[in-house]
Amino acid sequence: MNTLTRPTAAGAAPSVWRALRPYRAELLAELRRAWRSPSFVLPSLLFPVLFYLLFGVLLGRGHAPVYLLATYCVFGAMAPSLFGFGVQLALDREGGLLTLKRALPLPAAAPLLARLAMALLFAVLIAAMLMAVACLFGGVQLQPVQVLQLLAVAAFAALPLGSIGLLIGSHVGASAAPAIVNLVYLPLALLSGLWLPLSALPTVFSTLAPLWPTWHLAQLALPILDQPARGGTVGHLLVLLGASAVALLLARRRLRRVG
Repeated sequence: MNTLTRPTAAGAAPSVWRALRPYRAELLAELRRAWRSPSFVLPSLLFPVLFYLLFGVLLGRGHAPVYLLATYCVFGAMAPSLFGFGVQLALDREGGLLTLKRALPLPAAAPLLARLAMALLFAVLIAAMLMAVACLFGGVQLQPVQVLQLLAVAAFAALPLGSIGLLIGSHVGASAAPAIVNLVYLPLALLSGLWLPLSALPTVFSTLAPLWPTWHLAQLALPILDQPARGGTVGHLLVLLGASAVALLLARRRLRRVG
């Protein structure tokens, strides 16, 4: 029995590797395209860190370095997810690349998963940079479990934010996509309390905050650093997964119609 099953088990690994090869190739292509675009890479990596240095370290008082570390880990995931999906998808649609990939013998999910993995990697890298700055210059002390939890929240943020970016990129043209993404990117950061606590803003901002997915992401990050948060973890996860599913379904419906 063992001699009969050994060849099957040995042959399973190469077959799995062959099945994963298109996904790996797409991921490498996405990473090359991203790193060859300094106008995308540098703002995505540096803006959250520079803003945190300014508002969290230089101008921050009291618990500001700790609070903003949690929320900026979410803010750092916004640019690579929203712009990486929204603007790039719109460019691919208008340039015909999306149509070309559909004609290739390529798994339909490979480009989407590669772009999601790229956004996830950027989000984790930015969160790691923020934590390094917070510990070195902000006097923040982090336990290993807190580091892992913040990285996990940053990685998870790529899913709902990337879904929103995908929805935008599937509905607007390449020329309009950057403006539309900016109209979503900056207001969401402010309205979700990522730049400053919502308690410092009029009450209406706190009342409307549960409408924004970035607020729910912030509520996942804040308790990790013992900062006050609203709601439970399961509820926030369900909202975020639901919003992701709706955005993905709407984007898929649109792409099937217009390409």
